[in-house]
Amino acid sequence: MNLANLGLSGINVAQNRLQTTGHNINNANTDGYNRQSVNVSTAGAQSMGRGYIGMGVKTDSIERAYDNFLYRQLVNSQSKESELASYGTEIKQINNLFADRTVGISPALQKFFDGIQAVASAPADPAARKELLGRASSLVGQINDANAFLDDQRNNLNTQISTTVRQINSYVERIHGFNQQIVTAKAAGAGAAPNDLLDQRDQAVAELNKLVGVTVIEQGDRFGLSFGSGQVLLSADTMYPLTAKPSDNDPKRTVVSYTMPVGNNKTTQVEIDDQYIRGGALGGLMQYRSETLDPIQNDLGRMAVGLAMSVNQAHAQGFDQNGNPGGEVFSMRQPVVGAAVTNKGTAAFTATFSDASQLTAQDYQIAYDGTNYSVVRVPEGSLAYKGDSSGFPQVIDGLEINFSSTSGAPVAGDVWSLTPTRNAASDLGLTLNDPARFAAAGTDAGDADNANALAMAQLQTKKTLGQGTMSLNESFSQIVNNIGVQTQQNITSQKAQSTLVQQNFSAQQAVSGVNLNEEYVNLERYQEQFRAASRLIDISGTLFDTLLGLKQ
Repeated sequence: MNLANLGLSGINVAQNRLQTTGHNINNANTDGYNRQSVNVSTAGAQSMGRGYIGMGVKTDSIERAYDNFLYRQLVNSQSKESELASYGTEIKQINNLFADRTVGISPALQKFFDGIQAVASAPADPAARKELLGRASSLVGQINDANAFLDDQRNNLNTQISTTVRQINSYVERIHGFNQQIVTAKAAGAGAAPNDLLDQRDQAVAELNKLVGVTVIEQGDRFGLSFGSGQVLLSADTMYPLTAKPSDNDPKRTVVSYTMPVGNNKTTQVEIDDQYIRGGALGGLMQYRSETLDPIQNDLGRMAVGLAMSVNQAHAQGFDQNGNPGGEVFSMRQPVVGAAVTNKGTAAFTATFSDASQLTAQDYQIAYDGTNYSVVRVPEGSLAYKGDSSGFPQVIDGLEINFSSTSGAPVAGDVWSLTPTRNAASDLGLTLNDPARFAAAGTDAGDADNANALAMAQLQTKKTLGQGTMSLNESFSQIVNNIGVQTQQNITSQKAQSTLVQQNFSAQQAVSGVNLNEEYVNLERYQEQFRAASRLIDISGTLFDTLLGLKQ
């Protein structure tokens, strides 16, 4: 081994170190980049009889400063942060709608009952009666408008879910591509790790987790991906894309389905329940819809049904200015039981409101197993009824459920969904359009009688909902309070999660991040190594020239 070869080995190592340091500096602000370093070792030594003479230095590998635990910890916290942010964006909108007590349903409800009190004070006054109808119309309008806002938000959620699913599939495809590139690059590099490709794949996984929480399964040099309750997105070289589609049970509701192999190279689409999708923006949207939007809209509908049924029932007890019994004040539509599109039978169900005080904010699923029917509360999951057809009509939670008179026979596996109050607020209408037909009197003795108007005014505080525990005012206040509490909880959780993300990022960067000051120092060190190694070659040449000169 001569001085020239020693110098050359040093130059090569120094050059590798300089290039790697430059690569670190250039990527100091690249998302997902992990600092790289050159691992070197002695090139060994040659026996010279009485000792060994070193043969220089060699590059063993170039590795990235990577800690899998810190990386996963950061990715998971970012996924949760994205979920909370997505949820917060949606709930803030309805909080702004319901929290203002100066406009909207709360003051409209108060003015409606104030109008009844005014008629009770002057039952013969046509102006008071006309004002009451105007206030009733305004109340209906406010309830309809609030529900329309919730419907718009529901439609927007459908759009966001579809968009997010497309983005998820795109990231899965990118990660699949990185898998193939990494396998190819590692084979071409005699097993050396393609650090930049590994960083890019990790960053793609991190970005995917901001869309939905996924679990990475390392399969050799490849990443497999799953999410939800174990649904596979990527396995080896096979992708299983997600699909955003109308629910089989509710075509107005966009759900996520995954591709499941069923043998013989065939697949089928299986719907995923909202509760199993967590993490990332998609998890936030699903959580908001199932835990906030559905219950709030159901509660608003329950209040609308309670208003219509209690006022109509009380109004029917009185007499109008013409001595006729009170007719309907508010109109409402009875709930619709929808058959799943996958049903093979023709059986159908009907449902009617029987007792507003027993209504809940739950939805219901009816299923037939070939022998018995089951009625399950959703999302609570409790069984409300199980038995054969002789059990119908069945009264459950203020609802009477029965077979449709024109329906046919069911087939095992058929399913029906019932959302009794979901659309009730949009279906609320005002039937009474003649001030003289307001039944203020308790008898048909004349319009000086205000007994029934006084009784109707008491409905404002009468416990007509929640199994006799809530008045109409309290029912709406509960809606407002629930939204407010959930909004505040989200704000608090977002702040805490943001702090956690910063802590995890700092911990990860302490190991994997690029410290520019350190890299500047390394530049000087490796430059000196390069110069010194170059000097060896220069000295080697001088010595060789001297030897040649001795022969002359």
